Amino acid sequence: MTGPRLPALAGAAAALVLAAASMLTGAPAASAAPVTDCTQWGTTELQGGEYLYQQNEWNSEAEQCVSVDPDTGAWSVTKSSFSLPTNGAPATYPSSYKGCHWGACTTDSGLPLRVDELGSVTTDWSTTQVGSGAYNVSMDIWFNSAPVTDDQPDGTEVMIWMNHRGGVQPIGSRTATVQLDGRTWDVWTGPGASGWKVISYVLQGGATELADFDVLDLIDDGVGRGSINPAHYLIDAEAGFEIWQGGQGLGMNEFAFEASTESGGGGEDTQAPTVPAGVTVTGTTAGSVSLSWTPATDDTGVSGYDVYRDGVKAGSTTSTSFTDTGLAASSSHSYTVRARDAAGNTSAASVAVSATTTAGGGGTTGTLKVQYKNNDSAPGDNQIRPGFQLVNTGSTAVDLSKVSLRYWFSGESGSASYGTSCDYAVIGCGTVTHRVASAGSAPGADHYLEVGFSGGSLAPGASTGEMQLRFNKADWSSFNETDDYSRAANTAFADASKVGVYVNGALTAGTAP
Repeated sequence: MTGPRLPALAGAAAALVLAAASMLTGAPAASAAPVTDCTQWGTTELQGGEYLYQQNEWNSEAEQCVSVDPDTGAWSVTKSSFSLPTNGAPATYPSSYKGCHWGACTTDSGLPLRVDELGSVTTDWSTTQVGSGAYNVSMDIWFNSAPVTDDQPDGTEVMIWMNHRGGVQPIGSRTATVQLDGRTWDVWTGPGASGWKVISYVLQGGATELADFDVLDLIDDGVGRGSINPAHYLIDAEAGFEIWQGGQGLGMNEFAFEASTESGGGGEDTQAPTVPAGVTVTGTTAGSVSLSWTPATDDTGVSGYDVYRDGVKAGSTTSTSFTDTGLAASSSHSYTVRARDAAGNTSAASVAVSATTTAGGGGTTGTLKVQYKNNDSAPGDNQIRPGFQLVNTGSTAVDLSKVSLRYWFSGESGSASYGTSCDYAVIGCGTVTHRVASAGSAPGADHYLEVGFSGGSLAPGASTGEMQLRFNKADWSSFNETDDYSRAANTAFADASKVGVYVNGALTAGTAP
């Protein structure tokens, strides 16, 4: 959700002049004193010019002050009290960047590089975060059809959301969930403010740092989804905080970004692993397909496998089995598997296998039940505000990361895109995921709100406690909730037979429309 960023180059140019003067006089290099910047567009060279810090307050004129250490590249927000609504653009994006940004290039960045020539892209990224306000912790990676541009890049914007709070969400809508570099990411896609492609990877559960993180894994996934043109150039990477509200105390401890055409595995290994054989469908549910295969072989060892659903990367694993979740009931898919080694060599695709998920519905019951209450007395306004709590009625603990709830409703007319928020949760909104998805054309149920969990365990007889959710159309047009499938009038919690509980993608409680 970033906007135009036009860095003020005067500060950077002055720093270059001072550096040149030091070289001419033979004066020894000295550690730079911390820099305080309270300007709107100020910049500060970091680590000898390899990186640049930018104030980048592009959507506000309120004072933002940051203390910057030019030697280490660390910085922190010392003054920030923004108060913009979270359903619009952020006030600011204080960030460090490397590469060519609106025509201003940092020193010895190694960029630009063509996407189809990338062999390794990694980052070490560590932050200080605060428990108040509304912000994201995001890396912004830009692609362009030419090696450099002094204007808005005409390629894709890739955003990596390491964390977020305060109800903010990426551009567009959530379109997939994938396993990449050993982590679970929600994938959001949509057009930017001027129509450019945006694909965002939102880390489930969030983090404060990513150490030796394989950014190329996400880029390859974006290429596989058709979101990134492999003939375009990676021109720069930025990391910082998009801030809507508050922001004081946020800080960058470290940001290192390295991209090259050489494989991160090093050496001269150019031999690809053998093609995985014996790919077999081992099971299906209403929302998942499980696969297994025999191990591939490689001269230096197989490091993992990438699984493709209908030609698009569905996830990765280091074992010889994989379960693809979040699928629609009664849907058919084709799967292939590729093996890869530590040097980045990838095998050809396996022979494809087909699978069809089982039918949904049925009103089955299990050890979980959901209780619902209506937090919105006006059925004709521009938000829907359901409350839920999940109860474990069984005798064993339940892994919440495998559980999701579905509340079905009708979107009527207006925007087909939705915004979702968690206003309150006993277990913490940071552990609650939420999105709106299309549900077909059943009466009163052409969409559903899906509520999930980033982790945690629910003990026997225990409840999650209250979770207050709300959602709206992107254009904030009104709903007519009177015929919505899952809606009821009760304002106190009661068992909800028309809110679905799914475990590993299969309906276990409630009745689907």
